[in-house]
Amino acid sequence: MALRTPLPCNIRHSLASISGSVFTQNKTRDCGGDRQSYHTGHYVGANLPLQMLLYFNSLFFPFWFMSEILILELKYHLLTCYYQILQIIGLSILTLVECLRLYLGYIGNLYEKVPELAAFLLLTFMIQIPLILFLLTDEEVLILPLEYAVHAIYIVFLSVELIVSFFVLKFMTRTLATEFFLHHSDDTEKDLLGRNLCQGM
Repeated sequence: MALRTPLPCNIRHSLASISGSVFTQNKTRDCGGDRQSYHTGHYVGANLPLQMLLYFNSLFFPFWFMSEILILELKYHLLTCYYQILQIIGLSILTLVECLRLYLGYIGNLYEKVPELAAFLLLTFMIQIPLILFLLTDEEVLILPLEYAVHAIYIVFLSVELIVSFFVLKFMTRTLATEFFLHHSDDTEKDLLGRNLCQGM
């Protein structure tokens, strides 16, 4: 049964082609549709350290969210109107993007889907890390000790996931490209063998 992905088809194709051009010169089989038909002897490229990071991150995230709600309630009246709005928008974006990011990470790693893993990497690098660094470093948001603690743990998760997922994406792209090339070579050899048999008859 094919797993549903939240990424539209055109975004999946773009992310797959970007990943293919960054990590290898060949296109991966994942570029073409949602087909995931593994033949016998397929090597599973899911990365255990990344999966463990995603698992522990998904366990930590509810505690981070509850801590953020509690902290925001404690300091909300002390913030200026501008920072009140920034805190609410930042927390909303972080929460929504984190749910999507973790889901894409799970799909990308477990099902060896290059576009989803690339989207996970981009969301981590372009949205989550900058927002957390803003909340952790801007003195105007009145950072409390609990906030330092939960943000420090969260930034460690994000940083390690970013590094690990980069190498996983690189390895997965090369593996799928090699597998695609070998599969394509086998099909070409079968076609040539079939033509030779037909000509021999």
